[in-house]
Amino acid sequence: MIWFWLGFLALVTTFLALDLGVFHRKAHAVSIKEALIWSVVWVTTSLLFSGFIFLAYSNHWLGLGSPNPNSSVPDVAKGLSGTEAFIKYITGYVIEWSLSVDNIFVIALIFGYFRIPAKYQHRVLFWGIMGAIVMRGVFIALGAQLIANFHWIIPVFGLFLVYTAFKMLMSDDEADPSKSWALKQLYKRFPVTDTLHGTRFFVYEGEIAAGEAKAAENKSDVPAPREAATRDVGKPEHVDKANLGRRVLTPLAVALVIVEVTDLIFAVDSIPAIFGITTDPFLVFTSNIFAILGLRSMYFALAGLLHKFHLLKTALALILGFVGVKMLLGAHRIEHWLNISHNTYSVLTLAIILTLLAGGVIASLMFPKAAPTEGEHLAAEATDEEKRADATETGHG
Repeated sequence: MIWFWLGFLALVTTFLALDLGVFHRKAHAVSIKEALIWSVVWVTTSLLFSGFIFLAYSNHWLGLGSPNPNSSVPDVAKGLSGTEAFIKYITGYVIEWSLSVDNIFVIALIFGYFRIPAKYQHRVLFWGIMGAIVMRGVFIALGAQLIANFHWIIPVFGLFLVYTAFKMLMSDDEADPSKSWALKQLYKRFPVTDTLHGTRFFVYEGEIAAGEAKAAENKSDVPAPREAATRDVGKPEHVDKANLGRRVLTPLAVALVIVEVTDLIFAVDSIPAIFGITTDPFLVFTSNIFAILGLRSMYFALAGLLHKFHLLKTALALILGFVGVKMLLGAHRIEHWLNISHNTYSVLTLAIILTLLAGGVIASLMFPKAAPTEGEHLAAEATDEEKRADATETGHG
């Protein structure tokens, strides 16, 4: 069994190494075409992996899917057939994918708030994915241990999801990076520069001074465009290495930390939701990671379109609520009431989730949200400027 875990991690590591080391070795703005190509690569890989799941669990390769009476985790103890594992993997993938769409919208807000240029956004997302993989692994391991030792935790997860769904339905507030506790702590505890230094997350004070001098020499009389207000002084050619001073966080580092904190918050919702589909840790982890990788690649194609799907948040809340009620009632009880097999129950679950997701998209297109006026747009920009200034002053005060 351990070999499948190592093999999966090796596969993901290989793809990520190619992504950063070959295809994105030089910072550049990712085009919609490039984003769609990578999305197709990840979705295709995810679907091919579902075929592997079916074969591996059907034939119980290295014991995968075989009943393990010594385990207290339900799906591991009773074992899973190839068909059961396939359906649960796909359902887990769809749930994580749909919940991550909302995460993408928040990431877009974070990049806009810190004014991270498009050519550097991939670098932040890449390292954000690395952190997400580690955090999801820890969360899934913790969740599996809780389920193994406390059988009553599944209804508790269900109750938490129902509460989260209700809160999501009742809240109209847009995510606001300026209110982030993590952001205030960063400004309070670490020195932060408001200028970019290429793709670097940390610079020294001496490099900042050299960069400022270089920027002053190359200063143009032509005003910079409004959207490029965060300056990028690049890498200075001459630095006094004897007087480097302290290490300082760049806007890329601050954005990365806020992205990671955001992903941590979303994981608190999504991990229990997938445990509502299957308690097999391998299926939970693989479906989760593939969904994250695919959707993060799609970020550059979706970020500018998400505002059109304003009812998607309602659909996601309904999905969370549905899974939560499922966990509260229990699969065996529902199967008995409906007089259906476990496979039929799993297919029905997937169909309901897909219907809710598609319904949110279609309803958003049928009933579009009114676009903000130019005055409202400028007012929002001015408000963002004030929030950035307040966050900086609060941190350094």
